[in-house]
Amino acid sequence: MKAAFYEAVGPADQVLRVEDIPPPQAAPGEVRVRVAWSGVNPSDVKSRAGLRSKTPAFPRVIPHSDGSGVIDAVGEGVDPSRVGERVWLWNAAWGRAHGTACEWLCLPQQQAVRLPDGTSGEAGACLGIPALTALHAVLMDGGVAGKTVLVAGGAGAVGHYAVQMASQLGAARVISTVSSDQKARIAREAGADAVLNYKTEPLAERVAELTQGQGVDRIIELDLAANAEADIAMLKPGGEVVVYGSGASPMALPFFPLIVKNVQLKFFMVYHLSPADRARAVATLTRLLERGALQHLIAERLPLERVADAHQLVESGRAIGNVVLRVGADA
Repeated sequence: MKAAFYEAVGPADQVLRVEDIPPPQAAPGEVRVRVAWSGVNPSDVKSRAGLRSKTPAFPRVIPHSDGSGVIDAVGEGVDPSRVGERVWLWNAAWGRAHGTACEWLCLPQQQAVRLPDGTSGEAGACLGIPALTALHAVLMDGGVAGKTVLVAGGAGAVGHYAVQMASQLGAARVISTVSSDQKARIAREAGADAVLNYKTEPLAERVAELTQGQGVDRIIELDLAANAEADIAMLKPGGEVVVYGSGASPMALPFFPLIVKNVQLKFFMVYHLSPADRARAVATLTRLLERGALQHLIAERLPLERVADAHQLVESGRAIGNVVLRVGADA
């Protein structure tokens, strides 16, 4: 089968290769998926670049945790009726050597989730990390019903979903920050009630105007290191910042402003969701998909052979939305 892989970390165009390797066979409890689309996420890029470790976790790594395709074989103990099922995949490359950047992969059956009819395969390759991250940030700790929510980066891969989900799951008001007019239009079309350009507008002052001086209840934050000071200013007393990313580590936080406002800081990594939290998010996501309620923002579709270009595009930050690779025919 054709697969993209790396055996050392480093620049994408130097370490990523696409070659033929033997296809895998499903072990007990596993399904084998004929991959149609592979999603490229910042975490995939960081692992390949060696930002987490200078040594790959395995001698050969087939990257990418997200993807979609069709189950074409099952291992012992798996219902054979799943053969032929369209699925989307989560955590395919997390703690594993074999992600979705290949024509076939095998993984535990629960990590292959039925993809509702009417949802494209390329959209399915955006669900495991971007959509589930957004949805957990919206659902956690009682959800957002009746709350004013600010989503940082409302035109990004996660933020675009978070704006939609907060709006559709009961938020009283959704505010989003962006960095350009093009991104502002995307966030508004996703359901943001107000959009602020953080490059040209004073965020804290504008949020105070929009909320009659009250501040927001929840901020869904992609870069705490960059935005902590503004976040504290924009929160109402007792408000919460739900953090799924930061551009710098370690970082310094201002203790007194945090404690005076009783600010709650909440962190999570989508790879480590508890079984109960993941089941809730997957069930909610399935309902949204079945209703056709979500827009999917695809920045670029490239063939598997251009995996290095895809990594470089994600690394550059130029992509507005998700980057996906076409691996095989979509069902």
